[in-house]
Amino acid sequence: MSKKSFLLLITAVSALGGLLFGYDTGVINGAQFYLSKYFLLTDGMKGWVVSSALIGCLFGAIAAGPLSIKLGRKHSLIISAILFSISAFGSGLPELFPQTVSTLVFFRILGGLGIGIASMNAPMYIAEIAPSDIRGKMVTYYQLAIVIGFFIVFLATYFIGNNLSEADNIQFGWRRMFWSELIPSALFLILLFFVPKSPRWLVLKGKEKEALEVLSKIHEESQASKELQEIKSSLSKDNTEVKTNYLSKAIIGIIAIGTALSVLQQFTGINAVLYYGADIFEKALGFGKEDILVQQILLAFVNLIFTFVAMFTVDKFGRKPLLYIGSVGMIIGFLLLGISLQQQSVGIISLLGVLIFIGSFALSMGPVVWVLLSEMFPNKIRSVAMSVAVAAQWAANALVSQSFPVVMGSDLNNASPWNGSLPYFIFIAFILIIVYVTYKYIPETKGKSLEEIEDFWKKS
Repeated sequence: MSKKSFLLLITAVSALGGLLFGYDTGVINGAQFYLSKYFLLTDGMKGWVVSSALIGCLFGAIAAGPLSIKLGRKHSLIISAILFSISAFGSGLPELFPQTVSTLVFFRILGGLGIGIASMNAPMYIAEIAPSDIRGKMVTYYQLAIVIGFFIVFLATYFIGNNLSEADNIQFGWRRMFWSELIPSALFLILLFFVPKSPRWLVLKGKEKEALEVLSKIHEESQASKELQEIKSSLSKDNTEVKTNYLSKAIIGIIAIGTALSVLQQFTGINAVLYYGADIFEKALGFGKEDILVQQILLAFVNLIFTFVAMFTVDKFGRKPLLYIGSVGMIIGFLLLGISLQQQSVGIISLLGVLIFIGSFALSMGPVVWVLLSEMFPNKIRSVAMSVAVAAQWAANALVSQSFPVVMGSDLNNASPWNGSLPYFIFIAFILIIVYVTYKYIPETKGKSLEEIEDFWKKS
Protein backbone atom coordinates (compact mmCIF):
# COMPACT_ATOMS: atom_id res chain seq x y z
CA MET A 1 0.00 0.00 0.00
CA SER A 2 1.34 3.45 -0.94
CA LYS A 3 1.97 6.07 1.74
CA LYS A 4 -0.80 8.26 0.33
CA SER A 5 -3.29 5.39 0.37
CA PHE A 6 -2.31 4.48 3.92
CA LEU A 7 -2.82 8.07 5.08
CA LEU A 8 -6.21 8.27 3.38
CA LEU A 9 -7.26 4.93 4.89
CA ILE A 10 -6.46 5.81 8.50
CA THR A 11 -7.94 9.29 8.01
CA ALA A 12 -11.17 7.77 6.67
CA VAL A 13 -11.41 5.29 9.55
CA SER A 14 -10.87 7.93 12.25
CA ALA A 15 -13.24 10.27 10.41
CA LEU A 16 -15.97 7.66 10.92
CA GLY A 17 -16.13 9.11 14.41
CA GLY A 18 -17.41 12.25 12.70
CA LEU A 19 -19.92 10.25 10.67
CA LEU A 20 -21.33 8.80 13.87
CA PHE A 21 -21.30 12.26 15.42
CA GLY A 22 -23.44 13.48 12.51
CA TYR A 23 -25.59 10.35 12.43
CA ASP A 24 -26.28 10.27 16.16
CA THR A 25 -27.07 13.97 16.48
CA GLY A 26 -29.00 13.94 13.20
CA VAL A 27 -31.15 10.88 13.95
CA ILE A 28 -32.92 12.84 16.68
CA ASN A 29 -34.08 15.30 14.00
CA GLY A 30 -36.27 12.81 12.18
CA ALA A 31 -37.11 10.73 15.24
CA GLN A 32 -38.11 13.55 17.60
CA PHE A 33 -40.97 14.60 15.34
CA TYR A 34 -42.66 11.23 16.00
CA LEU A 35 -41.40 10.33 19.47
CA SER A 36 -42.64 13.74 20.69
CA LYS A 37 -46.14 12.65 19.72
CA TYR A 38 -45.60 9.15 21.18
CA PHE A 39 -44.61 10.57 24.58
CA LEU A 40 -46.82 13.70 24.24
CA LEU A 41 -43.82 15.94 24.98
CA THR A 42 -44.14 19.62 25.85
CA ASP A 43 -41.74 22.15 24.25
CA GLY A 44 -39.58 22.03 27.36
CA MET A 45 -39.47 18.22 27.45
CA LYS A 46 -38.75 18.09 23.73
CA GLY A 47 -35.77 20.37 24.32
CA TRP A 48 -34.60 18.07 27.12
CA VAL A 49 -34.84 14.91 25.02
CA VAL A 50 -32.84 16.54 22.22
CA SER A 51 -30.29 18.26 24.45
CA SER A 52 -29.81 15.31 26.83
CA ALA A 53 -27.36 13.74 24.38
CA LEU A 54 -25.48 17.03 24.42
CA ILE A 55 -25.07 16.77 28.19
CA GLY A 56 -23.38 13.45 27.51
CA CYS A 57 -21.26 15.15 24.84
CA LEU A 58 -20.14 17.74 27.39
CA PHE A 59 -18.97 15.15 29.91
CA GLY A 60 -17.53 12.97 27.14
CA ALA A 61 -15.41 15.88 25.94
CA ILE A 62 -14.25 16.58 29.51
CA ALA A 63 -13.27 12.91 29.93
CA ALA A 64 -11.66 12.84 26.48
CA GLY A 65 -8.60 14.82 27.60
CA PRO A 66 -7.48 12.47 30.39
CA LEU A 67 -8.45 9.41 28.29
CA SER A 68 -6.45 10.71 25.35
CA ILE A 69 -3.38 11.28 27.51
CA LYS A 70 -3.56 7.96 29.37
CA LEU A 71 -4.91 5.54 26.74
CA GLY A 72 -4.11 7.40 23.53
CA ARG A 73 -6.22 8.70 20.68
CA LYS A 74 -6.87 5.26 19.16
CA HIS A 75 -8.13 3.52 22.29
CA SER A 76 -10.25 6.55 23.21
CA LEU A 77 -11.98 6.23 19.84
CA ILE A 78 -12.59 2.51 20.48
CA ILE A 79 -14.35 3.41 23.73
CA SER A 80 -16.50 5.95 21.86
CA ALA A 81 -17.47 3.31 19.27
CA ILE A 82 -18.65 0.96 22.02
CA LEU A 83 -20.75 3.74 23.58
CA PHE A 84 -22.27 4.57 20.16
CA SER A 85 -23.37 0.96 19.72
CA ILE A 86 -24.95 0.66 23.17
CA SER A 87 -26.76 3.97 22.70
CA ALA A 88 -28.10 3.07 19.25
CA PHE A 89 -29.59 -0.17 20.57
CA GLY A 90 -31.03 1.29 23.78
CA SER A 91 -32.46 4.52 22.29
CA GLY A 92 -34.94 2.47 20.26
CA LEU A 93 -36.33 1.21 23.59
CA PRO A 94 -36.60 -2.52 22.85
CA GLU A 95 -39.22 -4.35 24.92
CA LEU A 96 -36.74 -5.46 27.60
CA PHE A 97 -36.32 -1.81 28.70
CA PRO A 98 -38.90 0.46 30.40
CA GLN A 99 -40.85 2.49 27.82
CA THR A 100 -40.17 5.86 29.43
CA VAL A 101 -38.65 9.20 28.52
CA SER A 102 -36.08 8.71 31.31
CA THR A 103 -34.82 5.47 29.73
CA LEU A 104 -34.57 7.13 26.34
CA VAL A 105 -32.67 10.06 27.85
CA PHE A 106 -30.25 7.67 29.60
CA PHE A 107 -29.27 6.01 26.32
CA ARG A 108 -29.10 9.36 24.53
CA ILE A 109 -26.63 10.53 27.19
CA LEU A 110 -24.53 7.38 26.63
CA GLY A 111 -24.41 8.21 22.92
CA GLY A 112 -23.46 11.75 23.84
CA LEU A 113 -20.51 10.46 25.86
CA GLY A 114 -19.31 8.65 22.74
CA ILE A 115 -19.74 11.75 20.59
CA GLY A 116 -17.88 13.92 23.12
CA ILE A 117 -14.92 11.54 23.21
CA ALA A 118 -14.82 11.14 19.42
CA SER A 119 -15.31 14.83 18.65
CA MET A 120 -12.04 15.65 20.41
CA ASN A 121 -9.92 12.62 19.56
CA ALA A 122 -10.81 12.08 15.90
CA PRO A 123 -9.79 15.51 14.49
CA MET A 124 -6.78 15.66 16.83
CA TYR A 125 -5.63 12.22 15.69
CA ILE A 126 -5.96 13.22 12.02
CA ALA A 127 -4.05 16.49 12.61
CA GLU A 128 -1.25 14.60 14.35
CA ILE A 129 -0.68 12.15 11.49
CA ALA A 130 -1.25 14.47 8.48
CA PRO A 131 1.56 16.32 6.63
CA SER A 132 1.36 20.10 7.15
CA ASP A 133 0.71 20.96 3.48
CA ILE A 134 -2.52 18.92 3.38
CA ARG A 135 -3.46 18.90 7.07
CA GLY A 136 -6.38 21.29 6.58
CA LYS A 137 -7.83 19.05 3.89
CA MET A 138 -7.28 15.91 5.97
CA VAL A 139 -8.97 17.33 9.08
CA THR A 140 -11.81 18.55 6.88
CA TYR A 141 -12.52 14.89 6.15
CA TYR A 142 -13.79 14.80 9.74
CA GLN A 143 -16.34 17.55 9.06
CA LEU A 144 -17.17 15.91 5.73
CA ALA A 145 -17.89 12.70 7.63
CA ILE A 146 -20.17 14.62 10.01
CA VAL A 147 -22.28 16.01 7.17
CA ILE A 148 -22.25 12.65 5.37
CA GLY A 149 -23.58 11.22 8.62
CA PHE A 150 -26.35 13.84 8.61
CA PHE A 151 -27.09 13.13 4.95
CA ILE A 152 -27.20 9.35 5.41
CA VAL A 153 -29.38 9.56 8.50
CA PHE A 154 -31.83 11.89 6.75
CA LEU A 155 -32.03 9.39 3.89
CA ALA A 156 -32.42 6.55 6.38
CA THR A 157 -35.17 8.29 8.36
CA TYR A 158 -36.89 9.27 5.11
CA PHE A 159 -36.99 5.70 3.78
CA ILE A 160 -37.95 4.30 7.17
CA GLY A 161 -40.64 6.90 7.78
CA ASN A 162 -41.90 7.24 4.21
CA ASN A 163 -42.92 3.59 4.03
CA LEU A 164 -44.97 3.81 7.22
CA SER A 165 -48.16 5.62 8.13
CA GLU A 166 -47.95 8.49 10.62
CA ALA A 167 -49.50 6.25 13.27
CA ASP A 168 -46.87 3.54 12.62
CA ASN A 169 -44.06 6.12 12.76
CA ILE A 170 -45.38 7.36 16.09
CA GLN A 171 -45.62 3.81 17.42
CA PHE A 172 -42.40 2.20 16.17
CA GLY A 173 -40.89 4.08 13.18
CA TRP A 174 -38.72 6.29 15.38
CA ARG A 175 -37.31 3.16 17.07
CA ARG A 176 -36.05 1.83 13.76
CA MET A 177 -34.47 5.20 13.05
CA PHE A 178 -32.33 4.86 16.19
CA TRP A 179 -31.49 1.20 15.50
CA SER A 180 -30.20 2.04 12.02
CA GLU A 181 -27.13 3.56 13.71
CA LEU A 182 -25.95 0.09 14.74
CA ILE A 183 -24.54 -0.49 11.24
CA PRO A 184 -22.02 2.43 11.10
CA SER A 185 -21.14 2.12 14.80
CA ALA A 186 -20.18 -1.57 14.42
CA LEU A 187 -18.14 -0.76 11.30
CA PHE A 188 -16.30 2.01 13.15
CA LEU A 189 -15.49 -0.28 16.09
CA ILE A 190 -14.08 -3.05 13.88
CA LEU A 191 -11.94 -0.82 11.65
CA LEU A 192 -10.35 1.07 14.56
CA PHE A 193 -8.32 -2.01 15.47
CA PHE A 194 -6.42 -1.62 12.17
CA VAL A 195 -5.21 1.99 12.56
CA PRO A 196 -1.88 2.93 14.20
CA LYS A 197 -1.43 5.03 17.31
CA SER A 198 -0.71 8.75 17.04
CA PRO A 199 3.05 9.38 16.61
CA ARG A 200 2.90 12.47 18.80
CA TRP A 201 1.19 10.52 21.60
CA LEU A 202 3.84 7.80 21.25
CA VAL A 203 6.62 10.38 21.65
CA LEU A 204 4.86 11.82 24.70
CA LYS A 205 4.97 8.29 26.18
CA GLY A 206 8.66 7.84 25.31
CA LYS A 207 7.98 5.33 22.50
CA GLU A 208 10.09 7.03 19.84
CA LYS A 209 10.83 3.87 17.86
CA GLU A 210 7.12 3.12 17.42
CA ALA A 211 6.48 6.78 16.52
CA LEU A 212 9.14 6.63 13.80
CA GLU A 213 7.58 3.45 12.40
CA VAL A 214 4.19 5.20 12.10
CA LEU A 215 5.72 8.34 10.58
CA SER A 216 7.67 6.22 8.07
CA LYS A 217 4.41 4.76 6.78
CA ILE A 218 3.16 8.28 6.01
CA HIS A 219 6.35 10.16 4.99
CA GLU A 220 9.57 9.38 3.16
CA GLU A 221 12.28 8.16 5.54
CA SER A 222 14.15 11.48 5.71
CA GLN A 223 10.95 13.45 6.30
CA ALA A 224 9.82 10.97 8.94
CA SER A 225 13.10 11.42 10.85
CA LYS A 226 12.84 15.20 10.54
CA GLU A 227 9.24 15.14 11.79
CA LEU A 228 10.26 13.01 14.77
CA GLN A 229 13.00 15.45 15.70
CA GLU A 230 10.59 18.40 15.49
CA ILE A 231 8.17 16.64 17.82
CA LYS A 232 10.93 15.80 20.30
CA SER A 233 12.27 19.35 20.11
CA SER A 234 8.82 20.83 20.71
CA LEU A 235 8.37 18.73 23.82
CA SER A 236 11.86 19.33 25.19
CA LYS A 237 11.53 23.13 24.86
CA ASP A 238 8.94 23.08 27.61
CA ASN A 239 11.19 21.02 29.90
CA THR A 240 9.14 17.87 30.38
CA GLU A 241 10.37 17.46 33.94
CA VAL A 242 8.46 20.58 34.96
CA LYS A 243 4.73 20.16 35.40
CA THR A 244 2.72 22.22 32.93
CA ASN A 245 1.06 25.23 34.53
CA TYR A 246 -2.34 25.37 32.85
CA LEU A 247 -3.18 28.51 34.84
CA SER A 248 -0.34 30.54 33.36
CA LYS A 249 -1.38 33.64 31.45
CA ALA A 250 0.00 32.36 28.13
CA ILE A 251 -1.75 28.97 28.26
CA ILE A 252 -5.05 30.40 29.50
CA GLY A 253 -4.95 32.91 26.64
CA ILE A 254 -4.48 30.21 23.99
CA ILE A 255 -7.19 28.00 25.46
CA ALA A 256 -9.57 30.98 25.80
CA ILE A 257 -9.20 31.87 22.10
CA GLY A 258 -9.82 28.28 21.01
CA THR A 259 -12.75 27.92 23.39
CA ALA A 260 -14.36 31.18 22.21
CA LEU A 261 -14.14 30.05 18.58
CA SER A 262 -15.54 26.64 19.51
CA VAL A 263 -18.52 28.13 21.40
CA LEU A 264 -19.27 30.64 18.66
CA GLN A 265 -19.59 27.77 16.18
CA GLN A 266 -22.71 26.72 18.07
CA PHE A 267 -24.04 30.24 18.54
CA THR A 268 -24.38 30.55 14.76
CA GLY A 269 -27.56 28.51 15.27
CA ILE A 270 -26.45 25.62 13.07
CA ASN A 271 -27.73 22.88 15.34
CA ALA A 272 -30.99 24.67 16.02
CA VAL A 273 -31.57 24.40 12.27
CA LEU A 274 -30.34 20.80 12.04
CA TYR A 275 -31.98 19.41 15.18
CA TYR A 276 -35.29 21.21 14.74
CA GLY A 277 -35.37 21.31 10.96
CA ALA A 278 -38.64 19.35 10.88
CA ASP A 279 -40.31 21.85 13.22
CA ILE A 280 -38.92 24.83 11.28
CA PHE A 281 -40.17 23.47 7.96
CA GLU A 282 -43.60 22.70 9.39
CA LYS A 283 -44.22 25.75 11.59
CA ALA A 284 -42.02 28.58 10.37
CA LEU A 285 -41.89 27.74 6.66
CA GLY A 286 -45.39 26.33 6.32
CA PHE A 287 -44.53 22.98 4.74
CA GLY A 288 -46.85 20.03 5.21
CA LYS A 289 -45.91 16.90 7.10
CA GLU A 290 -45.49 14.97 3.86
CA ASP A 291 -42.78 17.43 2.68
CA ILE A 292 -40.70 17.65 5.86
CA LEU A 293 -38.37 14.69 5.35
CA VAL A 294 -37.78 15.66 1.70
CA GLN A 295 -36.80 19.19 2.78
CA GLN A 296 -34.41 17.68 5.34
CA ILE A 297 -32.67 15.71 2.60
CA LEU A 298 -32.29 18.92 0.56
CA LEU A 299 -30.81 20.64 3.60
CA ALA A 300 -28.35 17.79 4.19
CA PHE A 301 -27.40 17.72 0.48
CA VAL A 302 -26.47 21.42 0.50
CA ASN A 303 -24.48 20.84 3.70
CA LEU A 304 -22.58 18.02 1.99
CA ILE A 305 -21.80 19.87 -1.25
CA PHE A 306 -20.40 22.98 0.45
CA THR A 307 -18.28 20.88 2.80
CA PHE A 308 -16.56 19.56 -0.33
CA VAL A 309 -15.96 23.18 -1.35
CA ALA A 310 -14.27 23.80 2.01
CA MET A 311 -12.19 20.65 1.69
CA PHE A 312 -10.64 21.77 -1.59
CA THR A 313 -10.10 25.41 -0.59
CA VAL A 314 -9.01 25.38 3.07
CA ASP A 315 -5.34 24.69 2.22
CA LYS A 316 -5.45 26.97 -0.83
CA PHE A 317 -7.23 30.07 0.49
CA GLY A 318 -6.45 29.63 4.17
CA ARG A 319 -8.58 29.33 7.29
CA LYS A 320 -9.42 32.98 7.97
CA PRO A 321 -10.67 33.90 4.45
CA LEU A 322 -13.16 31.01 4.60
CA LEU A 323 -14.41 32.22 7.99
CA TYR A 324 -15.01 35.72 6.60
CA ILE A 325 -16.77 34.48 3.45
CA GLY A 326 -18.92 32.04 5.41
CA SER A 327 -19.91 34.64 8.01
CA VAL A 328 -21.20 36.98 5.32
CA GLY A 329 -23.18 34.15 3.75
CA MET A 330 -24.68 33.04 7.08
CA ILE A 331 -25.82 36.60 7.81
CA ILE A 332 -27.44 36.93 4.37
CA GLY A 333 -29.20 33.57 4.79
CA PHE A 334 -30.69 34.43 8.18
CA LEU A 335 -31.66 37.93 7.01
CA LEU A 336 -33.68 36.40 4.16
CA LEU A 337 -35.34 33.97 6.56
CA GLY A 338 -35.87 36.52 9.34
CA ILE A 339 -37.28 39.29 7.16
CA SER A 340 -39.62 36.92 5.30
CA LEU A 341 -40.94 35.71 8.66
CA GLN A 342 -41.36 39.27 9.93
CA GLN A 343 -43.27 40.22 6.79
CA GLN A 344 -45.32 37.03 7.07
CA SER A 345 -44.44 36.19 3.48
CA VAL A 346 -43.04 32.71 4.10
CA GLY A 347 -42.14 30.78 0.97
CA ILE A 348 -39.28 30.08 -1.41
CA ILE A 349 -37.25 33.06 -0.09
CA SER A 350 -37.45 31.60 3.42
CA LEU A 351 -36.24 28.19 2.24
CA LEU A 352 -33.50 29.87 0.18
CA GLY A 353 -32.37 31.72 3.31
CA VAL A 354 -32.07 28.44 5.26
CA LEU A 355 -30.09 26.81 2.44
CA ILE A 356 -27.74 29.81 2.03
CA PHE A 357 -27.08 29.71 5.77
CA ILE A 358 -26.39 25.96 5.71
CA GLY A 359 -24.08 26.24 2.68
CA SER A 360 -22.17 29.15 4.19
CA PHE A 361 -21.71 27.35 7.50
CA ALA A 362 -20.57 24.21 5.69
CA LEU A 363 -17.74 26.01 3.90
CA SER A 364 -16.58 27.97 6.95
CA MET A 365 -17.41 27.51 10.64
CA GLY A 366 -18.25 23.83 10.23
CA PRO A 367 -14.91 22.45 8.98
CA VAL A 368 -12.57 25.36 9.74
CA VAL A 369 -13.24 25.37 13.49
CA TRP A 370 -12.27 21.68 13.70
CA VAL A 371 -9.15 22.33 11.62
CA LEU A 372 -8.08 25.24 13.85
CA LEU A 373 -8.84 23.43 17.11
CA SER A 374 -6.83 20.40 16.03
CA GLU A 375 -3.76 22.42 15.07
CA MET A 376 -3.62 25.63 17.14
CA PHE A 377 -2.71 24.15 20.54
CA PRO A 378 0.92 23.32 21.49
CA ASN A 379 1.84 19.61 21.63
CA LYS A 380 2.19 19.44 25.40
CA ILE A 381 -1.25 20.90 26.18
CA ARG A 382 -3.16 19.75 23.08
CA SER A 383 -5.22 17.03 24.78
CA VAL A 384 -6.28 19.16 27.74
CA ALA A 385 -6.79 22.38 25.74
CA MET A 386 -8.86 20.69 23.06
CA SER A 387 -10.87 18.87 25.72
CA VAL A 388 -11.78 22.23 27.30
CA ALA A 389 -12.66 23.83 23.95
CA VAL A 390 -14.77 20.89 22.77
CA ALA A 391 -16.52 20.55 26.15
CA ALA A 392 -17.43 24.24 26.00
CA GLN A 393 -18.75 23.71 22.48
CA TRP A 394 -21.06 20.95 23.65
CA ALA A 395 -22.24 23.07 26.57
CA ALA A 396 -23.10 25.84 24.10
CA ASN A 397 -24.79 23.29 21.83
CA ALA A 398 -26.93 22.06 24.74
CA LEU A 399 -27.83 25.63 25.68
CA VAL A 400 -28.95 26.48 22.15
CA SER A 401 -30.82 23.18 21.70
CA GLN A 402 -32.64 23.49 25.03
CA SER A 403 -33.59 27.14 24.60
CA PHE A 404 -34.43 27.23 20.88
CA PRO A 405 -37.86 25.51 21.06
CA VAL A 406 -38.75 27.59 24.12
CA VAL A 407 -37.85 30.87 22.36
CA MET A 408 -39.61 29.70 19.20
CA GLY A 409 -42.80 29.00 21.16
CA SER A 410 -42.66 32.18 23.26
CA ASP A 411 -45.31 34.90 23.03
CA LEU A 412 -42.62 37.51 22.33
CA ASN A 413 -41.31 35.63 19.31
CA ASN A 414 -44.74 34.91 17.88
CA ALA A 415 -46.12 38.43 18.30
CA SER A 416 -45.45 41.47 16.12
CA PRO A 417 -42.87 42.64 15.10
CA TRP A 418 -40.91 39.38 15.30
CA ASN A 419 -43.53 36.95 13.94
CA GLY A 420 -41.26 33.96 14.56
CA SER A 421 -37.98 35.58 13.49
CA LEU A 422 -36.39 36.53 16.83
CA PRO A 423 -33.98 33.53 17.17
CA TYR A 424 -32.46 34.20 13.76
CA PHE A 425 -31.64 37.83 14.53
CA ILE A 426 -30.02 36.70 17.78
CA PHE A 427 -27.87 34.28 15.78
CA ILE A 428 -26.90 37.09 13.38
CA ALA A 429 -25.51 39.11 16.32
CA PHE A 430 -23.26 36.19 17.28
CA ILE A 431 -22.06 35.76 13.68
CA LEU A 432 -20.91 39.39 13.73
CA ILE A 433 -18.90 38.57 16.86
CA ILE A 434 -17.26 35.71 14.93
CA VAL A 435 -15.97 38.18 12.34
CA TYR A 436 -14.41 40.32 15.08
CA VAL A 437 -12.82 37.38 16.95
CA THR A 438 -11.40 35.96 13.69
CA TYR A 439 -9.85 39.30 12.74
CA LYS A 440 -8.47 40.09 16.19
CA TYR A 441 -7.32 36.78 17.66
CA ILE A 442 -7.21 33.85 15.21
CA PRO A 443 -3.84 33.05 13.59
CA GLU A 444 -3.58 31.87 9.99
CA THR A 445 -2.24 28.31 10.21
CA LYS A 446 -2.25 27.35 6.53
CA GLY A 447 0.86 25.40 5.51
CA LYS A 448 2.53 25.52 8.94
CA SER A 449 3.64 22.46 10.90
CA LEU A 450 2.11 21.93 14.32
CA GLU A 451 5.47 22.88 15.82
CA GLU A 452 5.66 26.11 13.76
CA ILE A 453 2.19 27.06 14.99
CA GLU A 454 3.39 26.44 18.53
CA ASP A 455 6.25 28.89 17.94
CA PHE A 456 3.74 31.53 16.77
CA TRP A 457 2.09 31.56 20.22
CA LYS A 458 5.44 31.93 21.93
CA LYS A 459 6.28 34.99 19.82
CA SER A 460 2.88 36.68 20.20
